[in-house]
Amino acid sequence: MGEGRGSTLVHLLLVVLCLVAFGFAVAAERRRSVGTMFRDERTNETYCTYNSDVATGYGVGAFLFLLSSESLLMGVTKCMCFGRPLTPGGDRAWSIIYFISSWMTFMVAEACLIAGATKNAYHTKYRGVIYAQNFTCETLRKGIFVAGAVFVVANMILNVYYYMYFTKATNTPTSRKANRASSTVGMAGYA
Repeated sequence: MGEGRGSTLVHLLLVVLCLVAFGFAVAAERRRSVGTMFRDERTNETYCTYNSDVATGYGVGAFLFLLSSESLLMGVTKCMCFGRPLTPGGDRAWSIIYFISSWMTFMVAEACLIAGATKNAYHTKYRGVIYAQNFTCETLRKGIFVAGAVFVVANMILNVYYYMYFTKATNTPTSRKANRASSTVGMAGYA
């Protein structure tokens, strides 16, 4: 993948990695742990028992696929800061706008995914014996992984546009200044 050349493979990998992350985020939302109260008659203790911890794995999987997608794009474009400079114009302006927007949606998506996975793991693995009369079993709020999935899709769209405008801005030839030695207008003074 040469510098300054748009690659269909990069576009395809960005979309596929983001769609896999989206699928994992939706699967994590569908498989969130649900708590039920369990009373042990023998010891007279009340527990919260939770179903499987699969949503945590799905959330972490979505996190990692989205991270690899963003890493791929930043590696190919050299994070827009290194490598060939972008030519001035509209393509460079749109590239900068999409770059900033992409990073903002990436951060929000990753925060939602890792927070959901962490909160889900806390409730399934680390909730122990509770000595109280009236309590409810806490579970992960609905919509944490869905919010992450929505931001994954937004990030995918912004990444595709960023890469498209970045390649346009690096492929556009720079305007060259006229060579002063071959200038046709003489600027000699009068004697």
